[in-house]
Amino acid sequence: MYHNIDYIDDAAFELQNITDIPVTVDRSRKDYDALLTIYDVQYAVEARSEIREANKGIVLAQLKVLQEVSNRSIIVVAKFIAKNIAKEFKKKAINYIDAAGNAYIKQKNFQLYITGQKAKKVEKTKQSRAFQEAGIKLIFCLLNNPNDLMLSYRKLSEKTGIAIGSISNIIRELEDLNFILKTKTKRVLKNKKELLNRWIIAYHDVLRPRLIKRKMRFSDKSKYCNWKGIILNLSKEIDNLWGGEPGAAILTNFIKPRTYTIYTSGSWQECAKKLGLVPDDKGDIDIVLMFWNFIYPKEKDLSIVPPVLIYADLINSGFDRNIETAKIILNNELQNIK
Repeated sequence: MYHNIDYIDDAAFELQNITDIPVTVDRSRKDYDALLTIYDVQYAVEARSEIREANKGIVLAQLKVLQEVSNRSIIVVAKFIAKNIAKEFKKKAINYIDAAGNAYIKQKNFQLYITGQKAKKVEKTKQSRAFQEAGIKLIFCLLNNPNDLMLSYRKLSEKTGIAIGSISNIIRELEDLNFILKTKTKRVLKNKKELLNRWIIAYHDVLRPRLIKRKMRFSDKSKYCNWKGIILNLSKEIDNLWGGEPGAAILTNFIKPRTYTIYTSGSWQECAKKLGLVPDDKGDIDIVLMFWNFIYPKEKDLSIVPPVLIYADLINSGFDRNIETAKIILNNELQNIK
């Protein structure tokens, strides 16, 4: 799939214009978005149109992949990087340049930090319906079970709660975006890893903010040590499921949760009452409404949300330990996507 990354040249030009440091761009290498040469040091480029909270985790995860496969220094180049994320990148010693000339670059004998350059406003393009609320819900269903693409639109509507007309439009757009291949006899999900990344960004940017209800904490601190022993489902009518770090801990036994996510099909008030939670704006427990009503066919534990959603929660956090755990989930639980 073609991506317009001409802004790499814009960023290189602005950096050279501001600093008088020679910067060259080589886009002939297929392994990278580009190679940038600054003071005779070659940097492998990870290019993004813009970097903000919704896709920060995706970028950090990709940087870890680049670091594992490349012996070159790495640099992020973007049209626009949100100020708080630029500060975070500097703190983590992640090299970056944006199209306005803001930059942080650190090497053994060289360090450069430019801030305050006015960024050109990134023009908002009309977001595809495939990545609005209904599309996010449908894609989630398909990522969990790609065979559902063979269901009739009516069956998909019954399974997801999305109108038949909307399903038709979303699938047509996914075909146009090269995520669905349609033949005379079947429909097949393709470019699944890219679709997963697009879905994660849309989910955290569009849908999740509407679903998160309250930040909480356990009133009994001892529950933090024995959270696995908590009985989440005390009612046949309401489901409460672990997502995020506790879901990952159950799935992989790799991390110890520091933050907790509980997805509920009921109200946050009832969930809090049943589980002994109290509201706290700085609490480490998120209560999030469930947005699906199907059973994931390969769940290993009925107390967790589908692995796709756990993976998304971990990636979006941006924490190194969560990104490492997400990689384990991708390799073990999401092989059909990888």
